[in-house]
Amino acid sequence: MTHTSTDQPARRASGAVVPVLAFAGIVVAVMQTLLVPVIKDLPQLLGTEPSNATWVLTSTLLSGAVATPIMGRLGDLYGKRRLMIFSLAVMVVGALVSALTDDLLTMIAGRALQGFAMGAIPLGIGLMRDMLPREKLGSAMALMSSSIGVGGGLALPAAALVAQHADWHALFYGAAGLGVFAIVLTLLVVPESPARAEGTFDFLGAIGLSAGLVLFLLPITKGSDWGWTSGTTLGLFGAAAVVLVLWGVMELRLKAPLVDLRTTARPAVLFTNLASIMVGVSFYVVSLVLPQLLQLPKATGYGLGQSMVTAGLLVAPLGLTMMLTAPVYARLSAKYGPKFTLILGMLIIAIGYGAGLGLMTAPWQSLVIAVILGAGIGLAYSSLPALIIGAVPASETGAANGLNTLMRSIGTSVSSAVIGMVLANTANDVNGVAVPTMHGFRVSFLIATAAVALGLVLALFLPRTRPATKPQLRASSEEEANLERAEEALRGFRGRILDAAGTPVPRAKVTLIDLRGRQAGATLSAEDGSYALTVPAQGAYVLAARATGHGPLASSATHAGDHRAVDLDLSLPGETVSV
Repeated sequence: MTHTSTDQPARRASGAVVPVLAFAGIVVAVMQTLLVPVIKDLPQLLGTEPSNATWVLTSTLLSGAVATPIMGRLGDLYGKRRLMIFSLAVMVVGALVSALTDDLLTMIAGRALQGFAMGAIPLGIGLMRDMLPREKLGSAMALMSSSIGVGGGLALPAAALVAQHADWHALFYGAAGLGVFAIVLTLLVVPESPARAEGTFDFLGAIGLSAGLVLFLLPITKGSDWGWTSGTTLGLFGAAAVVLVLWGVMELRLKAPLVDLRTTARPAVLFTNLASIMVGVSFYVVSLVLPQLLQLPKATGYGLGQSMVTAGLLVAPLGLTMMLTAPVYARLSAKYGPKFTLILGMLIIAIGYGAGLGLMTAPWQSLVIAVILGAGIGLAYSSLPALIIGAVPASETGAANGLNTLMRSIGTSVSSAVIGMVLANTANDVNGVAVPTMHGFRVSFLIATAAVALGLVLALFLPRTRPATKPQLRASSEEEANLERAEEALRGFRGRILDAAGTPVPRAKVTLIDLRGRQAGATLSAEDGSYALTVPAQGAYVLAARATGHGPLASSATHAGDHRAVDLDLSLPGETVSV
C-alpha cells in the first residue's frame, strides 16, 4: 500500500482548532451515556419488555464499534475533516429520529445512527497530528483522547437534570442541537488535512470486520439475558472467531487492506491496544457502580439516598478531572515519554479502586473516588494516541487510532457485561425488585483493579520510548519551533528530484522504505524539486520517487545519524541509482 503525505503539519492552523475538535469529541461521547438516567424507565417509556429495551443501548455500542475503524480508514483516504462532518451529521439525524418516536424499532435505528459518530474521535486525533506543530500536539491529543470520558462524565448530571424536569425526548433534541453546533464550528475553524493515503477502500474487508465485531460484541452485551452457556451465546462467539480469522487472512493478502495487520502486530501497537482494553474495562466500572450506590435508598443500610441529579453531579468530576489532566500529561510525556504516563495513569487507577473499597459510606467519598480515578484514566487515555502515532506512518493515523478506539469500546463492552452479571447475581430480591448489594459493588471494584493490574503488565512490554530532550516541546516561540523542525529535517535524507534536462520536478512523490518493505516516511517535492525526509532510525533504506510523465525510480541509501544529500534523476523509466 502506497501512501503520500505532507512532511510538515499545517503551520497556520487556528488556535481554536483544538477546542473545536475536543468539543466535537465530547458531543460524540455524550451519546454513550445520554440515556443512563432513564435506563430503568425505558421498558415503560417504550411499552416493551426490559430485555427488548436494552437494545436501545446495545445498538449504539455496536454501531460505534463498527464505524470507528471504517471511518478512520475513509478519513485517511478522502479527508479526515470531511468524514468527521459526515459522522456528526449522521449523529444529528439519528438524534432527531429518536426524538420523534416512541416506537422501539425506530428508536433502536435512531440510536444506531447516533453511535455511528464514534469515528469522529480518531479522525480528530488524526487532524491534530496533520495540522499542529509538535510542541502543541501532546496536550491536544491528550484532550481529544480524554473527550470520551469527559463527555460521558458531563452528560450524566446534564441528562439527569433534563430527564427529571422535562420530557425524556428533550435529551435527543439537545443532542441534535449540540451536533449541529459542532458541525458549524468544524466548518468555520478546522481546515482539511493535506495528508492522504493512496489506494481504494476495502469494502469486503469492511463487511467482514463489521460482521465479526457484531457477532463478537452481541453475545457480550446480551449474554446475561441469554445465558452465558446458551447455544445462542456460544454459537455467536464461535461464528465471530471463524469470521474474524477469515477476515484476517484476507486482509494479509490485500495491498490496500482496511486494517494493516502487519502494522497492528508491531509490539508498540499490539501492547498499546491490549492495554487499551483494560483501561476501557476500568473506566466503565465506576460509571456503573457509583450512580447506583448514590441513588439507592438509605433504608437498604448502605445506599446513600441521593437524587438522580445529585448523583450525576457527584460523578461529574470524573470527566472534569480527565479534561484538566491533559496539560499535566503533556509535561510528563515530554519529560518521560508516553509509556511512563500510561503506567503512571494505571497505577493511579489501581489506587483509586483500592481506596474505593473502603470509601463507600458517604456521598463525599464518591467525589474523592471520582477525582482520583479521573486523574488516572485521564493520564492513561491521553497516552494511548501518542503511543499509536509514534508507531505508524502519518497516512495511517486515522485507521490506527480508529482501531485503538475500538479496543477501548471492547473494554467498556466487556466491563458492562461482566459487572452487570456480578451485580445481578449478588443482588437481593426486595418485593420482586433486584437491589444491588454492597458485596456486588466491592466485587466490581476488585474486578476493575484486576483489569488495570493486567494492563500494567501489558504496558511493561511496550518498547522504550525516548522523551523529548530538546526544547521542541517547550519552544518559547513559534519561530523556535519552526527552527527545531527545520533542524530535524536535516537528520535524514534531502535532495532534489530532476528530469532528463536536470530541471527540478515539483510535486513528485518521494517514499522512504525500510529493508523489510515497510514505509518509513513520505512527502512531495517542493516547487524547486527539493524534498526532505526524516528517518526513524539509522540503517539502510530505499528512496522511491515518481511523478506524472516520468517512470518510477528507486535509490538505495544508508543513514548514519547525520544527513544525506540524495538527488534522484527521473530521466529514464525505472532507472536505479546506487548510493
